[in-house]
Amino acid sequence: MTKFYKNFQKVTFVKHWTENLFSFRITRPKSFKFRSGEFVMIGLPDNNDKPILRAYSICSPSWSEELEFYSIIVKNGPLTSKLKNIKIGDEIIMMPKSTGTLVLDALKPGKRLFLLSSGTGFAPFASLIREPETYEKFEQIIVTHTCRMVSELSYSKSIIDKCKNDELINEFTNNKLISYHSTTRDDYIVHGRVTELILSNKLFDDLKINPFSSDDKFMFCGSMGLNNDLKKIMLENNFREGANNHPGEFVLEKAFAG
Repeated sequence: MTKFYKNFQKVTFVKHWTENLFSFRITRPKSFKFRSGEFVMIGLPDNNDKPILRAYSICSPSWSEELEFYSIIVKNGPLTSKLKNIKIGDEIIMMPKSTGTLVLDALKPGKRLFLLSSGTGFAPFASLIREPETYEKFEQIIVTHTCRMVSELSYSKSIIDKCKNDELINEFTNNKLISYHSTTRDDYIVHGRVTELILSNKLFDDLKINPFSSDDKFMFCGSMGLNNDLKKIMLENNFREGANNHPGEFVLEKAFAG
């Protein structure tokens, strides 16, 4: 544990959204810098020399004084089965370096930015839609979130509502942010995976927007299956994958599945 003792941060907020989903915030070290959309390794203190650490996208924008995370609870999961019990004042291990592919620098300039997510894959987009630079670079931001059940959409809806109603944030969202939610199990206004909604043109028809064009850029984060299916759609439309050192038309997070 000695190598981790300087990396402790205090829990400042915890909220359980469903039986299997919760968010929490921790203190932010003054020296910690990150780009909106990146992830960091976090874990819990224990008596082992090597605590269990997992990659978590930072939900907070880069200007936030605290760091927020959104987590699923995996039954018998080595970390989340314990992490679900954290309380305000508890300590979290956070490694000092962030990284990730879901950053604005990895995309070429464009007019519309599509942020396509499922499950906890919405987490990095919670950061990006509260980042002023996102709105400086794109004229319109379309964020989608697909979950099995309606209750699992609560976190993303709360973040999007804050973007539209918080005076500090809506100053730069300025009617540029469009949201689109769907479910795959529960009955809901929109039903289906985002890939199906794209291929059927329902997403475009519902939002009254034009289909994909060369002016569009994309980020996606979700299950491995969703990421692979969306990547296939991107490649079939002649969009190229980007990276920090070689910007392109789309990027996906390869470090983990949401």
